[in-house]
Amino acid sequence: MSTVRHPAVAGVFYPGEPVALHAMLAEYLAAEAPEERPPKAVIAPHAGYIYSGPIAASAYRRVAAARDVITSVVLLGPSHRVPFRGLAACSAARYATPLGEVQVDVDAVRRALELPQVHLLDEAHQLEHSLEVHLPFLQEVLADFKLVPLVVGDATAAEVGEVLELLWGGPETLIVVSSDLSHYHDYATARRMDGATSRAIEDLRPQDIDYEQACGRIPVSGLLRTARHHGLSARTVDLRNSGDTAGSRDRVVGYGAYVFE
Repeated sequence: MSTVRHPAVAGVFYPGEPVALHAMLAEYLAAEAPEERPPKAVIAPHAGYIYSGPIAASAYRRVAAARDVITSVVLLGPSHRVPFRGLAACSAARYATPLGEVQVDVDAVRRALELPQVHLLDEAHQLEHSLEVHLPFLQEVLADFKLVPLVVGDATAAEVGEVLELLWGGPETLIVVSSDLSHYHDYATARRMDGATSRAIEDLRPQDIDYEQACGRIPVSGLLRTARHHGLSARTVDLRNSGDTAGSRDRVVGYGAYVFE
């Protein structure tokens, strides 16, 4: 990979033109966020913006309260295209979107690579959307920050948790886990399944989340494990599916937004 990881899904999952992208994000984020302490971590979806953007915005408008505090974002998402063992870092120094470039925290990546489950695998990042779609939201709600991008492959919750512990930091560090929920069930079935997943997240019980309940189950499980260790509480701030936003209700994908405080 070159020094810049270029966008793979701009113009497909979200607008590829900066003015249109900014306008869409501004519309999603326009609702006033409640006055509450900014979250230490969030779980938010990674589908096309017309489907999951409003749900992701429910988490990110709460992050915006720490705009000038957060200087590091640890972003984890599942691999959709490349099978591999462990977690994949990349060699790029910057991640680009239509809104500009985000500096990669190369020192933090180097520290993560000292763990045996973390490997340098640019192929896992090149076409992966699960990280990319979060960057414009982060660019919109934060000021100056560096990124620690990690794609999660075949790993355990404990292995993900060990990486999160290493990079946990203080209030300057935000943890973002990218995950959609159930896939391609009818509307009523998806509502039941996603409700159960949300309860498991709120109870910090990764053992209650099966593979069919969340495509980012592994990074989610690692976060739940680590959140319990740090005494955080989890809260659902939005729970909908594509049947509520921009699709039919025959075969829907579930989306949830969660904050950890």
